[in-house]
Amino acid sequence: MNKFHFIFDKTKRSQSLKKSFKKYKKYSINKCNIIVVAGGDGFMLKVLKKYYNIRKPFYGINCGTIGFLMNKYSNSNLEKNIKKSKSFFIKLLQANIYSTNKKFFRTIAINEISLLRQSKQTATLNLKINNKSIIKKLISDGVLVSTPAGSTAYNLSVHGPILSLNSNKLAITPISPFRPRRWRGKIVSQKSKITILNVEPKKRPVSVVADNHEVRNIKRVQITINNKINLCLLFNKGSSLINKIKQEQGKKIN
Repeated sequence: MNKFHFIFDKTKRSQSLKKSFKKYKKYSINKCNIIVVAGGDGFMLKVLKKYYNIRKPFYGINCGTIGFLMNKYSNSNLEKNIKKSKSFFIKLLQANIYSTNKKFFRTIAINEISLLRQSKQTATLNLKINNKSIIKKLISDGVLVSTPAGSTAYNLSVHGPILSLNSNKLAITPISPFRPRRWRGKIVSQKSKITILNVEPKKRPVSVVADNHEVRNIKRVQITINNKINLCLLFNKGSSLINKIKQEQGKKIN
């Protein structure tokens, strides 16, 4: 028997769905076995990051625009849709962030972790993989590290590669690189430890954005995959995350 916990965004569309789901018994977050989220991709990301330790499947209903992580709303039985749905598991990026004022932050991301310039000055970054330098001085608007699930989001918009969901790879993609001008990034193993250093933190301040969480004035970031957590997303039959990526890309997967 499915025991639902419902989470609704504050938008009018989400709130209208809330009325139609009154027929279902509502369970607490601890007693449920499925978390139903009504909203857009951004709202789903917030929910996933808040409840990732719950270790329960999430079923999204799209009330936003793209709905990459969500399912199309159907007037048919919710329980029937979920029963026929397929599970997809994704791993999280973890960032250990060291700021210029010696504060430490740890955050997670589902799509990508981005380093972005904070001022009119371009960022000057040093990139290492497993403590080995690959770019001593990247002069750019920033750089991002993307998971396969996030490779069709911001990463694709800055001309990064689309990764197969079972590739066990991460994409490192520069954002508007000035030097080295021809560097287009690198695909690395998910086992890699990626370290990015802000070479001139006082003159060229940089922020870190993990999906929708920002930390400003950073000095150094270490990015790895968190292998202890697998998020489970449920998708309607024929509407899996893999199919959505194939539809989004319109070209060969790397």
